[in-house]
Amino acid sequence: MDFACNFAEMLKNDLLLRAAKGLEVERSPVWLMRQAGRILPEYRATRAKAKNFIEFVKTPELACEVTIQPVDILGVDAAIIFSDILVIPEAMGLPYQMIEAKGPWFENTIKSKADIDKLKIAEAGDLDYVMKALALTKKELNDRVPLIGFAGAPWTLFAYMIEGSGSKTFSKAKQFLYTQPELSHMLLEKITQSTINYLKGQVKAGADILQLFDSWAGVLSEKMFYEFSLKYISKICDALSPLVPVTVFAKDAHYAIAKIAETSCNSIGLDWTIDPATARKFSANKTLQGNADPCLLYADDKKIIEETHAMLKAFGKQRYICNLGHGLYPDIDKEKVKLFVNVVKEYKW
Repeated sequence: MDFACNFAEMLKNDLLLRAAKGLEVERSPVWLMRQAGRILPEYRATRAKAKNFIEFVKTPELACEVTIQPVDILGVDAAIIFSDILVIPEAMGLPYQMIEAKGPWFENTIKSKADIDKLKIAEAGDLDYVMKALALTKKELNDRVPLIGFAGAPWTLFAYMIEGSGSKTFSKAKQFLYTQPELSHMLLEKITQSTINYLKGQVKAGADILQLFDSWAGVLSEKMFYEFSLKYISKICDALSPLVPVTVFAKDAHYAIAKIAETSCNSIGLDWTIDPATARKFSANKTLQGNADPCLLYADDKKIIEETHAMLKAFGKQRYICNLGHGLYPDIDKEKVKLFVNVVKEYKW
C-alpha cells in the first residue's frame, strides 16, 4: 500500500472493517444505504443551501455535513461519503442533470464508436471535489467510525450513458450490448479504468472501505451479467482490494453469488430477495452485507424488532454487516430507522 495510510489502526469504532476482513467482532456493525438523505430533516436543511443537486454534490463542505449527519443522529457504525454514481460519466466528458422528481438525465448519450472515442479516461484529479469532501469528512469524523467510499459498477454507468436516463428495462442499453458487443466492451473498459483511478483517489483521500453499486444488474440475463458486468467488477476488485476492503452490491443478481464470491472482493451486498442461509452456502468465506427490506421500516415497532432479530440470527454474528437490501425510501420515519439501528446494536448474541 504505497499511498494509503492505515487509518483503521486509529479508529475508535472499527467494527465495519473487522467484519469486512473476516476478523472477530463483538457485535454486527450496522449502516444503511442512503442513510444521508431525505429521511433526515437535517439533510433537507443542508440540501436547501445549494441551488440544485449537482451543486450540492460538488460543494465539499455540504457533502461533508450530510455524510456525518447519520453518524450523529442515527448512531450508525460508518459514514458513506455523499456523492453520486454519475460523477464518473461526467468526468469522462458526458455531463448529466438531476431533474427533480424524475432522476438523472443526459442531454448527450453514447451512440457510436466516435462517441466512445471522445470520452477520456478520468483521473482522480478530475473529481477533485469528491476528494476534498472525503478529506474534510475524514478530518471532521475525528476517527469515530470508518468512512466508506463508493462508485457505480461499470454496467450500471454504461446503462445510463447509453439510455440517457433511468428506465425500468434499459432496453436501449441492452440493445447496444446485443448489437454492438465490441463497442460495448470498449466503453466498459474505459469506464472501468476511470473507476479504478477514481477509487484509488478516494482511498488516498481517506476512504477506509469501498462499495461498488451495480444497481441495474437485475435487468441482465445471467450470461450477460457475467460477460458485461462481473468481468469489469472483478478488475476493479483486483485493483482496489489490496488497498482497502471492497464490497460488491449487485442488486437482483442472486443467481451470481457464487461467481461474485470468486472475485477478490471482501464482502457481498445482498438485496432482500436472497435467503441468508442460501447466500452463506454459495459465498465461501466472504462477509455478507444486508438484507432487510426497506419497507420493513414502515411496520410497527414490534414487527421491526422481530424481523431484525430473525435476520441477525439467520446471518450470524461473524462475517456479517447489517444493512438494508437497498436504500432508505424518503418517506420512512426517522424514528423507525433509529429503532432498527438500535435493535442491531443491542442484540444479545
